[in-house]
Amino acid sequence: MKRILIAEDEERIAAFVEKGLRASGFTTTIASDGDTAADYARTGGFDLIILDIGLPGQDGFTVLRGLREDRVTTPVIVLTARDSVRDTVAGLEGGADDWMTKPFRFDELLARVRLRLRTAARAPEVTVLAQGRPQSRPAHPQGPRGTDLGRPDST
Repeated sequence: MKRILIAEDEERIAAFVEKGLRASGFTTTIASDGDTAADYARTGGFDLIILDIGLPGQDGFTVLRGLREDRVTTPVIVLTARDSVRDTVAGLEGGADDWMTKPFRFDELLARVRLRLRTAARAPEVTVLAQGRPQSRPAHPQGPRGTDLGRPDST
């Protein structure tokens, strides 16, 4: 069972997200401030973090930056009311794996949670495959005029 940390200070939103995730088979923990969220996230006991930016104590940007500086690789989906391009870019470049704005639809959040968990589960496999790739294979599989260099000729 996958464990998800919900870092959200608005009790109504935290309860809504928690109820939906639990109904979908996930185990959840809620942190209502940035300091608690950062402490929980550093335990390594979570498969994914849903992180609000406007948290009391450390804000979400500070929590995210601290986790990435400490090499915590747990996927992070930011769920926030901040919808400016500047904030979105800052969050994604600061280490967030995804960004959603409030108000939101739970179905979309759930789809993104599942996507990030699938991606994280494949990450070690991708690394191994990349390391085992023959050196003679081109870095870009698309050749001139969109031809696929990875497929044998059909002639």
